[in-house]
Amino acid sequence: MQTSLHTASAPDPARRSHADAVPPGAVHPRVLLAPITVTPSKPLTPSHLKGLLWTDVMYRATAQLAEVTYRYSPTTYHLTEQTLGFWEHLDRTVGDTDYSGLTEEDIGELYVGYRSEGRRAGPAALRPYAEAVELHGWVHPASARILQMWAAHYARLGMHDAGLLAHQPPELGLEEVIDRLGAAGMCLDQRAYGGPVFLDATRYGLPLRQIVDAGGRPNYLACVLRELVALAPRFDETVLLYDRELEPDYLLLERTLSVCGATVRRVTLGRVPIDGEIRSARHGDWHDHTTGALLRGAGAEFDDAVLRLGMRLYFIAGLGPGQQQSFRHEALRQSLARAARLLSHDRATDPAPLPEVLSGHRGAHLHVNPYRLTSALLARHRPAPSPELLSAVYL
Repeated sequence: MQTSLHTASAPDPARRSHADAVPPGAVHPRVLLAPITVTPSKPLTPSHLKGLLWTDVMYRATAQLAEVTYRYSPTTYHLTEQTLGFWEHLDRTVGDTDYSGLTEEDIGELYVGYRSEGRRAGPAALRPYAEAVELHGWVHPASARILQMWAAHYARLGMHDAGLLAHQPPELGLEEVIDRLGAAGMCLDQRAYGGPVFLDATRYGLPLRQIVDAGGRPNYLACVLRELVALAPRFDETVLLYDRELEPDYLLLERTLSVCGATVRRVTLGRVPIDGEIRSARHGDWHDHTTGALLRGAGAEFDDAVLRLGMRLYFIAGLGPGQQQSFRHEALRQSLARAARLLSHDRATDPAPLPEVLSGHRGAHLHVNPYRLTSALLARHRPAPSPELLSAVYL
């Protein structure tokens, strides 16, 4: 698939489209979902899975009420030093290797080795990789292997794949986005003096933030800006989903996109602690907590429908938007058992029309709140969710 945008209006015979839910002739609001994109260098952890499932439920629920574009482009973020540096490290230390038989954990251990290495490649060493990405859509075989495994996880969990394996370059080049930011008074460019480029929102009381270093390398925020500065203003609402540690950058991003004409909503999610501790995937120590491991374990006992609903019940309603609760295998299993009961249809289901049910969980926004919607499935003394809701949003 080579399209750069994936919208909910695309035909999908397996699911009810938003056109079926919105009355004919009605004006469809346009919503852009832009979650943080996970770089393909390690296994998907519980924190990653939480964000992905929140976004999936938001996308599928909102698509019943609006025209939704889900922008998720690994291509855009291949250009960060984090990814290019890993690729250079692999070629320098491992050489010409067949990655096709490696697991996520195998490649993740190589990434841990890269992050622990004191040496960092300079601009000259990374430039050929950046050019291969920009000019040819090239992906290193290690990351290509991880993306293939992630696509399989998405399929098993029934998540919408917005183009994991597609070449989806950002609309703006780096020079173009710097020019646009400069025209909006949001950029301090010191490259003429051998310095970096800063995002400048100081007039709004926000600090300077470097987005391009003195060697010309963009960071993650620069890549987000290339993606969204031109795209976000075309929508009635842009929803940014990200983890709490990136709050300062996303406050800057919200202000910048607003100056460019976009209406922005931020959804902040806490990471998932393991044994009371929030750990970065860069340090490894995944054990039996990777998405692949969870699917293998739960899949041995529950069918795919229960797996899909139960995972969403746990990672959305069970863990909630914060980061107070540690991941627990037993709690996940309880959610899976609860999902099996909901799917058994052993009590009367909610007779309300699907758009009415979903609209009740939007608040003042155009997007549906996944936590409110999913928590309502677990409410006592209420009708069971309708098969229509489960099919459209959770299965």
